[in-house]
Amino acid sequence: MKVIVAKKAGFCFGVKRAVDTAFKAAEDEAEDKKPVFTFGPIIHNKEVVAELAKHGVGMVDSLNELEKLPVSKIIIRSHGVGRDILTSIEKMGHEVIDATCPFVKNIHKKADESTGEGKTLIITGDPDHPEVQGIKGWCNNEPFIISEVSDIDKLPEKIDGQLTVVSQTTFNAKKFKDIVELLHKKYYNIIVCNTICNATAERQEEAEKLSAQVDVMIVIGDKSSSNTKKLYEISRQQCKNTYYIQTLNDLDLTVIESASRVGITAGASTPRNIIKEVHDSMSEANEFEKLLQEEENFSIRTGQIVEGTVIGVKPEEIIVDIHYKSEGIVTREEYSNTPNIDLTTIVKEGDPITVKVIKTNDGEGQVVLSYKRIAAEKAYAKLEEAFNNEEVLKGTVTQALQGGLSVTVDECKIFIPASLVSDTYERDLKKYEGQEVEFVLTEFNIAKRRFIGNRKKIIVERKTALAKELFDRIEVGQTVEGTVKNVTNFGAFIDLGGADGLLHISEMSWGRVDNPKKLFNVGDKVTAFIKDIKGDKIALSLKFEDQNPWLSAEDKYTIGSVVTGKVARMTDFGAFVVLEPGIDALLHVSQIALKRIEKPSDVLKVGDEITAKVVDFKPADKKISLSIKAYLKDQGIEPEEDYDEPVTSAEEVAEYAAVDEVADEVVEESAEVAEEAAEEVAEAATEE
Repeated sequence: MKVIVAKKAGFCFGVKRAVDTAFKAAEDEAEDKKPVFTFGPIIHNKEVVAELAKHGVGMVDSLNELEKLPVSKIIIRSHGVGRDILTSIEKMGHEVIDATCPFVKNIHKKADESTGEGKTLIITGDPDHPEVQGIKGWCNNEPFIISEVSDIDKLPEKIDGQLTVVSQTTFNAKKFKDIVELLHKKYYNIIVCNTICNATAERQEEAEKLSAQVDVMIVIGDKSSSNTKKLYEISRQQCKNTYYIQTLNDLDLTVIESASRVGITAGASTPRNIIKEVHDSMSEANEFEKLLQEEENFSIRTGQIVEGTVIGVKPEEIIVDIHYKSEGIVTREEYSNTPNIDLTTIVKEGDPITVKVIKTNDGEGQVVLSYKRIAAEKAYAKLEEAFNNEEVLKGTVTQALQGGLSVTVDECKIFIPASLVSDTYERDLKKYEGQEVEFVLTEFNIAKRRFIGNRKKIIVERKTALAKELFDRIEVGQTVEGTVKNVTNFGAFIDLGGADGLLHISEMSWGRVDNPKKLFNVGDKVTAFIKDIKGDKIALSLKFEDQNPWLSAEDKYTIGSVVTGKVARMTDFGAFVVLEPGIDALLHVSQIALKRIEKPSDVLKVGDEITAKVVDFKPADKKISLSIKAYLKDQGIEPEEDYDEPVTSAEEVAEYAAVDEVADEVVEESAEVAEEAAEEVAEAATEE
């Protein structure tokens, strides 16, 4: 008969830590004479609890019992307790010795952070288990507790806000996976934290494999141990001849007489001496003796993955107990790719840690370890899959280099060349430091550790898709909203969400605009209408027809009415006067004064406010002619006595009209030239 003992059988890290803490407190009690009690059984194992009682460690089950005790040392068991219980013990004046498993402590922290206003927590586990009760005690509002797939039907159809899922550390890993899959289908806003202890998951996986290979399976553990019950359930599914015992006294040796292969596993709260006693009763083989070899026989090699415990932390290094003759060191550079990270803010004493051996001796007798290389190696498979499937990855920019960006994904470095950071030239790459960016892998060479990312491709593809969607839905005359992207001397470029539209200076107002930068700033929201679409170019306008000042001009500026305006510009033949935004009138040189002048600048300058009489109005041509001379005469002001006003002949009237038309043509031609120049500049900018 071959007896196979599971490698992961027996005390886990958290249980061993709690039991050792209790026995240490019992030793100290002899010196300080302060009674020692555990709040509930230190672990779910009656043999251990009885042994502690022999060493003077008592047990209380409630706060009422604590109130009757003198000031004592109260050990919080590995399952942990709620925040209110911890506070109550301290208020009573007792000294708290917290032996809560670090993995359970981590769940307490998540429960605190994941509950409250707008946040809901789902706990998978036995609602009556002390660990689950402890987790519940750290919630800021009532959590949901489910232990079976069928319990999902009892949850609300809709849960608003942040929804987080955690698990009892000893919960069945397969059942947790099934529950999570259904929760993902029911809720969209779910954050899953797999808090099943690694040791628990490994123990369950090992039990499943071992029980499928043997004729008889023995599961050792206290009847109240949740994780042992899970091991029994898993083993029973693979091997019908599975037996659940607490000690050797519960084992009927006749059940294994005809078996050729027997498997043994044990819960996390089962002492090794009980496992050894059961093993020795069945076989004289030395497998278990090897399992229980002392630490001095333990050896390590370069490249080996080892489990350890943090026993010291400095900002630049972590000291790790790896159960070897010397301690291991994880430097800042071997913990993370994040520059200048303060390790004291990341890990603390007592934390379990998985590391890789880099050197067995650094010259000073210490073992050099790496944490980040394990994470990076795990990431390689993820990166390779993403590379093959052209999946979009997310990573944090840890450093802006001269030639591009260094991005970290699960402690694996990816380089994005400057030319592939964006679809436009980026002058300042520093602005990306600390940001999370998306990219695709265009080169994956694990042998050379060469991973090249491309962010530009994603940006171009998304812009192309947005542009197509935009052009499919817009048309000339349609009102659109956008954001000012850039302002130039000839206009403003408006981001319409997929393409830019040009709002030319001539289309910004019914009135004259001298400088677009005085009207618009980058980031301003603009509502305009589409004046024209030519290929991928969109011309915008703010000159809405219902706001056209010429619609009511005929009523305001009838012939003979007196108006006031400002001189906007001058030519040799006259001055153009702005009566209101969008309406200019011509004040001919012959109508500026009662006396003859050579040119308008002899008596006027730009910005002067003048009062004149409307002497002509042509609504179809949008032309208004003014006369200061006529206005002055109406006021009774006569020319000087030595001034002979020339008689205007028919030829002079015709010449005046021609000059007026020439002026309009000059203005229109200037606007057309400016618009063509703007389009050329915009086209050149797009090509760049």
